[in-house]
Amino acid sequence: MVIFYVETSVWFGLAAGLCSFILNYRHFLTSLLSLEYMVVLIYWGASMIIFKDADFFFSLFYLTVAVCEGALGLSLLISATYSHGSDFMKMYNNLNC
Repeated sequence: MVIFYVETSVWFGLAAGLCSFILNYRHFLTSLLSLEYMVVLIYWGASMIIFKDADFFFSLFYLTVAVCEGALGLSLLISATYSHGSDFMKMYNNLNC
């Protein structure tokens, strides 16, 4: 019964994170925060359901990949803000190299 509540809350949180990602696509920072929220929810749900009796190697690997993804997103945000002056997505023109 507890697994049902955990699974339901994870799916609800993922839906809320996805809605936030879709509705706030104009700013790069809010998109990154929505993605990190979904990554943390997936980790929380997997640790409650899958990793209960399993080895923690996969858990540490997932956290390592999540931290690398967050650092890469933050570095992209800093470089885009430095070069364009804002994190507003419409300022970026992909046609000009």
